[in-house]
Amino acid sequence: MHEHLTALIAASRGWLSFERFMDAALYAPALGYYSAGARKLGAGGDFTTAPELSALFGACVGSQCAEVLRALGRGSILEIGAGSGRLAVDILSRLETLGCLPDRYCILEISADLRERQQRLIAQRLPGLCARVKWLDGPPEESFDGLILANEVLDALPVRRFRWHREGTLELGVAIEEGRFAWEPRPAAEALADACTRLSRAGGGWEDGYVSEYCPRLVTWTQSVTRSLRRGAALWFDYGLPRSQYYLPERHEGTLMCHFRQRAHDDPFLYPGLQDITAWVDYTLLAEASREAGFTLGGFTTQSYFLAGLEVDERMRALAGDDADRFARLANEARQLMLPGEMGERFKAMAWLRGLDLPLSGFALQDLRHTL
Repeated sequence: MHEHLTALIAASRGWLSFERFMDAALYAPALGYYSAGARKLGAGGDFTTAPELSALFGACVGSQCAEVLRALGRGSILEIGAGSGRLAVDILSRLETLGCLPDRYCILEISADLRERQQRLIAQRLPGLCARVKWLDGPPEESFDGLILANEVLDALPVRRFRWHREGTLELGVAIEEGRFAWEPRPAAEALADACTRLSRAGGGWEDGYVSEYCPRLVTWTQSVTRSLRRGAALWFDYGLPRSQYYLPERHEGTLMCHFRQRAHDDPFLYPGLQDITAWVDYTLLAEASREAGFTLGGFTTQSYFLAGLEVDERMRALAGDDADRFARLANEARQLMLPGEMGERFKAMAWLRGLDLPLSGFALQDLRHTL
């Protein structure tokens, strides 16, 4: 991976945008973090997602899917970046219990390693539903009704890194210094400079030297993966903030973060190809993308209120049955999913609707759309 990135920098005359560096470090065929075979998710990996933490998350998402599928009469589900497959298993299990299985459950997965894990898990846990699950290499060509789901996918879209000064904006790219990757600034192109002007106004004014990131491909990427949805909903789950909070003056070092063996750090050059590289989601930009893609914004709330709106307490009792020990474990998992100091506030849920006017239970208890 180091040799590949070094060659890219050399081919770019000694300076590579961080967006291209991040893209290669995560997605270069056979080398990138999401393309190679290292274990990524769960206790033995680099980070733990909500579905890995508890079946409660997938059970509640499944309840939300059932509302949409029933309103449509029938439909399919497309999950983008399905991780270990736990979310798919928990959603399908819940939908089977509700008698509301989708016509097809498609998984768009670019990682051969993760695809293999997903196939094994689904075959082990839901052997009777294997024929209903299909894996895709890209967004489906044929239109369909139903849902599109993405949990912790948007944070891994490559970003541009910038440093703002009163006299002008600098883009932070990557160069080689004494054999090591290093940040190197250069004057930002007009498009990035204009974007930074808008972001600085939203954030309330920055001090000289303010550093953050911007994801220019979020709009086109979301348009691409949702284009085939004729009627239904797209549900996005990720850590992030509305623009006015994301770009506050006190958040002057941005949100760039790396994950390696359950530890978080801020050096994207440390283990390229072996670590995840992420940035928080600008949910205002995601809301703007919904309009450009022809959707209406159906809801925006915290993960805590999303789960509460879908009666996570009832799901705890249903999953535990008469097992008091399991109920206690599920209660602890629910706290991690919902408490403000854990995942409850940092993670948000957003719904896009197309051809469907439907109040969604996951967004009934708290409406944060006015913050966007």
